[in-house]
Amino acid sequence: MTTFLDGKHVLVAGAGVTGRSAAEALLAAGAQVTVTDGSADRLLALETLLSGVALVPGLTEPPQGTDLVVTSPGWRPESPLLAAAAAAGVEVIGEVELAWRMAAELADPPVWLAVTGTNGKTTTVGMLESILRTAGIDAVACGNVGLPVVDALLAGHRVLAVELSSFQLYWSPSVRPLAGVLLNLAEDHLDWHGGMTAYAEAKARVLSGDVAIGGVDDPVVAALLKAAPSVRHIGFTLDEPVANQLGVVDGVLVDRAFGADEPLIDADLVRPAGPPGLADALAAAALARAYGVPAASVRQGLLNFRPGAHRAVLVAESGGIAYVNDSKATNPHAATASLRSYPSVVWLAGGLLKGASVDDMVAAEAHRLRGVVLFGEDREIIAAALARYAPNVPCAVVDSVDGDAMASVVHAAAELARPGDTVLLAPAAASMDMFTDYAHRGHAFTEAVLDLVEHER
Repeated sequence: MTTFLDGKHVLVAGAGVTGRSAAEALLAAGAQVTVTDGSADRLLALETLLSGVALVPGLTEPPQGTDLVVTSPGWRPESPLLAAAAAAGVEVIGEVELAWRMAAELADPPVWLAVTGTNGKTTTVGMLESILRTAGIDAVACGNVGLPVVDALLAGHRVLAVELSSFQLYWSPSVRPLAGVLLNLAEDHLDWHGGMTAYAEAKARVLSGDVAIGGVDDPVVAALLKAAPSVRHIGFTLDEPVANQLGVVDGVLVDRAFGADEPLIDADLVRPAGPPGLADALAAAALARAYGVPAASVRQGLLNFRPGAHRAVLVAESGGIAYVNDSKATNPHAATASLRSYPSVVWLAGGLLKGASVDDMVAAEAHRLRGVVLFGEDREIIAAALARYAPNVPCAVVDSVDGDAMASVVHAAAELARPGDTVLLAPAAASMDMFTDYAHRGHAFTEAVLDLVEHER
């Protein structure tokens, strides 16, 4: 399939999902592959899956003769191994970049439609996949959504709906999608990137293809869109669109970029409901329209789409109180959007803030808080913001980090809630301090709520 990898010595940094897929693709391309990871157990798990690969735990510099390093996205540039590779003049790329370079050698490479942003990426690529498949196109959602891009490439799909994190974009200097969208930007992963400027620069790489698409209601995104090197610049807005924009007119999503006032779908039919869902639908529609999908397929694809788990899911109602799982709200920007969907909230928050500030969110949303229950590693940072900007809001803190912690969180919330309130898990933080991932956190919340409701009956 490829020639540039044949006989090359390639080091794969990280033995997780993307590392394993990268190693398999490299082997198939004729490369000599070494995989390293800080966890000997993860390497051991690859022994039966990857034949012909050297597995070496804990490398801090590339082996002699290494031609290329393919890193898992979460590895930082300053990590000892990657820093040593750079110092030795060995190129470091990510799995997404590897897929791009492999695709470039195909006689008929797939089309890439790419999505990034602080929030809404997974929903948008899911909507896009649904639209493309409704139009009869062999398309698949891949990348940060779960399926490695090299796997989607090797499977032969014609269109790749690629979700890209800021980490993946950082390690993908050559990727130029046919169309790419930047949904929004807010503080996130600042500990990894070193600051907001570097984070924004990484995200803006998605706007380097033929068509750049951005959420122009976000002034930072609007500025990055204007500066993008793309041939065509398309905006989307929740207001009435002007030329070269998609937006909302009299409750209908409308395309004024790829069509002349082309109606797409009634806003009240879009799921998930609310402004974030509408913005994601407009972004997905813009990408699909950039590829030439007709408006009718956009509408039906959005109707066919079903939101994923842990995104504003109503778990139960009991005693006039609604319990909502929005564990996917892993940063303050997402949590703010979630809070604004409900008038009176008992907010469940905490975890790893990754350098992001919660002050603006707490100050802006304090009026809708009936109470707050805090948990996780950075709970005291959120508690300090509440003391400054919402001192009269009752606040309970759960210090436990064991398996029963979420049950304690839910019981504390039930004590604070009143009929008409929403108990909302929108943590504003990552989950890895207490849980495997946001889905694990959401499952724990769901189980705790259902157990509480069962005992109340």
